[in-house]
Amino acid sequence: MRKTKIRSTTILAVSKDGKVALGGDGQVTLDKTIMKHTTRKIRKLKGGKVLAGFAGSAADGLALFEKFESKLEEFRGNLIRASVELAKEWRMDKAMRRLEAVLIVASKENLFLISGTGDVIEPDDNVLSTGSGSPYAQAAAKAMLRHSDLSAEEIVREALSIASEIDIYTNSHISIEILE
Repeated sequence: MRKTKIRSTTILAVSKDGKVALGGDGQVTLDKTIMKHTTRKIRKLKGGKVLAGFAGSAADGLALFEKFESKLEEFRGNLIRASVELAKEWRMDKAMRRLEAVLIVASKENLFLISGTGDVIEPDDNVLSTGSGSPYAQAAAKAMLRHSDLSAEEIVREALSIASEIDIYTNSHISIEILE
């Protein structure tokens, strides 16, 4: 039996001038079919002090939101500690290892990509992305960050729009959350 491949999304975070914007497109694709155009894959956590977004399986991404939020509570909002502890648990826990999603989490001070292989990656240049359109969104965001006066939110919106013009698994229904 052939396993149906789920492909989905582009999530992008940009930090600039003390503000952080995290955005994602709304497309959900199952094999060769677009199933939904307006899914929201980003959210605010910890009373609006932390942003999180996922790429991958929706159920797995939502489960990771819950796990990450509990880690934030456990470590009293310490994003670094919560990220590392989630990655450790994700890698060690037999059930969690099967989750097929990646998280990007952000505070005003930090951006991290967290994966089930134990990765907790902080970018060097205030731009972080994941998902099928990630290379396109990241390249566009880096160029705009270096060569424009656009805000973090404007960079995220434009870069995701560019990714949606290139990547067939990313659409132009963009959701953005901001930390100021």
